[in-house]
Amino acid sequence: MSTFRFIHAADLHLGSPFAGLARADAESAERFALATREAFSELVRRTIELEAAFLVIAGDVYDGEWKDNSIGLFFARELARLDRAGIRVVLLKGNHDADSVVTRTISLPESVLQFASRKPSTLRLDGLDVALHGQSFAERAAPDNLARAYPAPVAGCFNIGVLHTSCAGYAAHEPYAPCSLDDLMLKGYDYWALGHVHEHEVLARDPWIVFPGCLQGRNVRECGPKGAALVEVEDGRVRAVERLLVDRARWASVEVDLSGVGDEPEALRLVERAVEPVAAAAEGRTVALRLTLSGATPLHGRFAADPRRLAAEAQAAAHRVEADLWLEELKLRTGPPARASEAAPELKSLDLSALMAGLDDDAEIRARVADAVAAVANRLPSGIDAAGLAEELDGLIAEARALALGRLGA
Repeated sequence: MSTFRFIHAADLHLGSPFAGLARADAESAERFALATREAFSELVRRTIELEAAFLVIAGDVYDGEWKDNSIGLFFARELARLDRAGIRVVLLKGNHDADSVVTRTISLPESVLQFASRKPSTLRLDGLDVALHGQSFAERAAPDNLARAYPAPVAGCFNIGVLHTSCAGYAAHEPYAPCSLDDLMLKGYDYWALGHVHEHEVLARDPWIVFPGCLQGRNVRECGPKGAALVEVEDGRVRAVERLLVDRARWASVEVDLSGVGDEPEALRLVERAVEPVAAAAEGRTVALRLTLSGATPLHGRFAADPRRLAAEAQAAAHRVEADLWLEELKLRTGPPARASEAAPELKSLDLSALMAGLDDDAEIRARVADAVAAVANRLPSGIDAAGLAEELDGLIAEARALALGRLGA
């Protein structure tokens, strides 16, 4: 067998709207939307530069049905660059770009091969002893274990299984084409090119079973560097698998402990110092930052009474470190020091903190907050991810209590 290399990518999600980020800052949302395309363009450039034999994309090229043909034309144009360089592409459809989800089409180069959704099939690459096995999604839902029906490995070939799956052990992800590691390992393939899980993860090395992660983070749950996998093959065996980072913008989450800090300029200097490593690690990329302020501080009441002013100050502090560092959200998790500031005169006889102390565990309050969150989520435009709201009832209740106590001077 010859020596060659290939690129394994997944979860491009071209066309992601970033509507949630747009609520905080329209300019940064536009940059992130553009970054999704730029990340794929960078992947194409690196694939050509590395003289890869082929590119495998394991599902979710698109985020959903196209609003117009521009996203399809962009993808076709980038694949044409690979075609002119003599690099073939193998595509598999996942839950976001299943046959029933994305119904519009743009013609792709003849060098692009796509797995059918009717049943598992094998694709052979002329000139290379490579056999790829896979099945695209026909519908968004894929509750069955597709891997079990994949074809047997082709003798004398380097066999690659391509699968969009939640696999076992990823409870945080929807159970699409669920399977176990044993299902994959016992198939006899040399490499499994997986998609769907957005974090880079090597599940096994004999054979190699790899989630490359998404090309570009789309929300604060997808922090850190993103990209694809570069796979080196020698004499029919995987010699090395390396990350190929191509993301053009990043998400980050930082917590700053303000315990005992009573001076706002000092608090903002702590914010600056906390975000400096984030800016350095981004290496010039746009960054969307979720900032959490915590700890018992005399500034708690002032901050809670005017969170918008505080968010503006935090954004200014971030810009003093790096011009392209944008505040996605500020979460106030501070509390008053042991000896809280004196309440308003008419409230001196009331211990408001004590009165509100049980809100977090009050079943009726939690149910009412959950209902309110659900009502808000139902009214949001399509494309806005409201999942984070329902997951953070404790935080929402704590912020509401802090805001009330701050406004009352308690």
